[in-house]
Amino acid sequence: MIKAALAGLGIAFLPDTHLQQHLESGALVRVLADWCPPFPGYHLYYPSRRQQTAAFSLLVEALRYRS
Repeated sequence: MIKAALAGLGIAFLPDTHLQQHLESGALVRVLADWCPPFPGYHLYYPSRRQQTAAFSLLVEALRYRS
């Protein structure tokens, strides 16, 4: 995605850490900054209707209380 964005083929939606050097050099510019505010911490997406494994539940609890 980064290569495509650098080539002018579209927009890349990635974490800042992946794009920082390109943003600093001016090779890429941030668009829709108001819609993508930076956030601390972790974000998980998982289907809520499926049964969670014990390992996944432990991971969620560990991340929840790590802050």
